[in-house]
Amino acid sequence: MVESPQIKQEFRQVSVIGLGLIGGSIAAGIKQQGLASSVCAWDANVASLALGHDLGIIDSIAADIHEATAQADLIILAVPVQSMEQVLRDIDLKDQVITDVGSVKGIAVEAARRVFGKLPENFIPAHPIAGSEKQGVVAADPNLFREHKVILTPEEASNPAAIARVEKLWRGLGADVVRMSVSHHDDVLAQTSHLPHLLAYALVDTLSAGGDSLEVFEYAAGGFRDFSRIAASDPTMWSDIFQANKEPLVQVLDQYLLKLETLKQLIESGEADQIKVLLSRAKVARDHFSNIQAIARKKNGPV
Repeated sequence: MVESPQIKQEFRQVSVIGLGLIGGSIAAGIKQQGLASSVCAWDANVASLALGHDLGIIDSIAADIHEATAQADLIILAVPVQSMEQVLRDIDLKDQVITDVGSVKGIAVEAARRVFGKLPENFIPAHPIAGSEKQGVVAADPNLFREHKVILTPEEASNPAAIARVEKLWRGLGADVVRMSVSHHDDVLAQTSHLPHLLAYALVDTLSAGGDSLEVFEYAAGGFRDFSRIAASDPTMWSDIFQANKEPLVQVLDQYLLKLETLKQLIESGEADQIKVLLSRAKVARDHFSNIQAIARKKNGPV
């Protein structure tokens, strides 16, 4: 297993805005790895801040966003994507490096442009491909990002020194850092993350609405449990994500609905051979994905 590089005191003060699962896990990882002299946080939920301080995840609590960010050399925005613009308006941005963790990059970049007139050269958008259906700072895990990918979406005008500092943060937390354009990121995540979450919510809602839902859930096996696990995620966060990335999401959802309609017609017409062809094609693709994961585990350790 590859150990996180020890980057001691890379930052003087890191300020985390939003101390939920992701923000809390970043703060906990920074503390564990000794990446900063001090970790400050602000959250609208005062109880989350108090708990984070009691758990030793953060060193200090700020009264507001301005206080949290004024003395920071790195600002991490771990807030819902629809809240990004308002949070940015409360930051007196000077030479601080700023990054975010949102699942949709287009809305973050556009919010920054509305607030600052352009994407600041020290604002490096980021998205850790890691998470949990668990919620809140109480579920914070300093190892959450270890051997997971983090996507950075800098622009041509982004400051190379700021990019390097954000990369050092994530590598210090054990992540594998890659880069992508904003639009490509949002297209890919619509397919690999946003659609699966939408389908999980829809499946659970469909089955729970039936009159025999208690019996359905009583006899649900591993397949249902595995597929539906992510429907326990934060509904507010995911509603925001679906709206923020609606164009790529609707596009891939339309493709999925066409595939479902095809399967429905094949089942109704009893075309077992054609159904088997489709299922076999999907199995080959899934097996290929499993092989890629196995190679990554052999090379780097658990992912």
